[in-house]
Amino acid sequence: MAQTTILGRIGQLVRANVNAMLDQAEDPEKMLDQLIRDFTNNIAEAEEAVAQTIGNLRLLEDDEKEARAASTEWLSKAKAASDRADAMRTQGNAAEADRFDGLARLALRRQLSFEQQVATFDGQITQQRELTDKLKDGLNKLRVKREELVQKRDELVSRAKMAQAQVKVQQSLKSVSVLDPTSELNRFEEQIRHQEAQARGMEEVAASSLENQFAELESDEDALEVDARLAELKAKP
Repeated sequence: MAQTTILGRIGQLVRANVNAMLDQAEDPEKMLDQLIRDFTNNIAEAEEAVAQTIGNLRLLEDDEKEARAASTEWLSKAKAASDRADAMRTQGNAAEADRFDGLARLALRRQLSFEQQVATFDGQITQQRELTDKLKDGLNKLRVKREELVQKRDELVSRAKMAQAQVKVQQSLKSVSVLDPTSELNRFEEQIRHQEAQARGMEEVAASSLENQFAELESDEDALEVDARLAELKAKP
């Protein structure tokens, strides 16, 4: 029976351990997307089954209503025929009385037939209502489970993106650590220190050269003074 099959599938899906399925999946996001599609398809089938079951229930209710109305109508006809038969007997018309009693019996047979139909319809309606309630309950559970899957899927995607971002950051940090840019800075600083030392050396060399020039100049001046004084001594008698 189609409705029973749908109920069985709904029960299996509702009892499914989604977390265990995700643990075994190579790609949890794709697994969840497929589960959501499966649930969506089963929801559509369950909705169709529920609609069909409700439709059948309404038909049974209509048939029961018609059978009950017919039973009431034939009982009324049987009562009318019986009353007419009693009136005919009172008037001394036995033949007509018997004929109307026969019609009353015929009406009662029809009334009994429709009464039995009502009882049959009542049993079928009870079963159909129970099945409809089960289908509705299963459908609602299926909808709730689908919402849980959608939330789980969104949570998983968000966590996956965060994890990927963290992995990229860690990989970047690892690359920086491997390259060790501080060693390059140290080497560059050492070059600058050498250049600074060389500049200081050049300054000292330049300063030394200037001092020598002044020293030579002073030496020349002393020689001139000595020559002048010597000349002055020679000039005295």
